[in-house]
Amino acid sequence: MRKTVDNVEKACEGIESGMTLMLGGFGLCGIPENSIAELVKSGVKDLTCISNNAGVDDFGLGLLLQKKQIKKMISSYVGENDEFERQMLSGELEVDLIPQGSLAERCRAGGAGIPAFFTPAGFGTEVAEGKEVRDFNGKPHILETALTADYAIVKAWKGDTEGNLIYKGTARNFNPVMAMAGKITIAEVEELVEAGELDPNEIHTPGIFVQRIFQGDKFEKRIEQLTVRKKV
Repeated sequence: MRKTVDNVEKACEGIESGMTLMLGGFGLCGIPENSIAELVKSGVKDLTCISNNAGVDDFGLGLLLQKKQIKKMISSYVGENDEFERQMLSGELEVDLIPQGSLAERCRAGGAGIPAFFTPAGFGTEVAEGKEVRDFNGKPHILETALTADYAIVKAWKGDTEGNLIYKGTARNFNPVMAMAGKITIAEVEELVEAGELDPNEIHTPGIFVQRIFQGDKFEKRIEQLTVRKKV
C-alpha cells in the first residue's frame, strides 16, 4: 500500500464533521501544525478532539476552537487557552478532563487492544464519578476505558516512505501512543526519506501503524512560555 501522499490536503482527505480525532503534541511541542491548519481550512465541525492540551488562542487547536469546529475536548492540561476557558464556562464546549498519565495510558491501551485498565489516579475526585472501583494491594483503583479515534494525526522529525517514524526530543510526548490508536493514522514529518534509510534501532513508531505520511511545508515550532536566564 502506498503510504506517501503529496501534501496535507491529500493526507486529510476523508476527515468529516462529527469524527473523533487524536492529535499528538504537548503544549505546542510536537503538534501536527500543517494538519491542524488544513482542518481549519476544510471547515469540518462537531469534532471530538483527544489531545493533551488545546493549544493557545492563536495557534494549534486554538485555531479550531476559534472557528467553533470542536464540539468536545478530551484533554489533560488546558490552562494556556482563554477561548477554551470561555467556551467551557459558557457551556459551548463539552470537556472531559483526564489525569495526564491516565490519558496517555488510555491512548496506549487503545492502540494495544486493551479495552480497559485499573488505576489509582483520580480516585476520590470527580474523575472517579460513575466508575467501577476495586482494591488492589489495599489501595482503591478506578476503571478507565481505552481511547481510540477515527483518525490519529501525529508529527515526527523523520519518517520514511513505509511510514516508520522517529520523534525528536520532547516532541516524542503523546505522538507514539496516539499513532497506534487511530483507525487511520496520518503522520506529518519534517524530513521524508526512502525506506531503508532510517536506522531500525532508532524507530519509535513502526510503519505498520501509519497509513498516510507526508512532508510538511513549514513548522513554526512556537514556544508557549519562553524562560531564559538573565544576563550576568
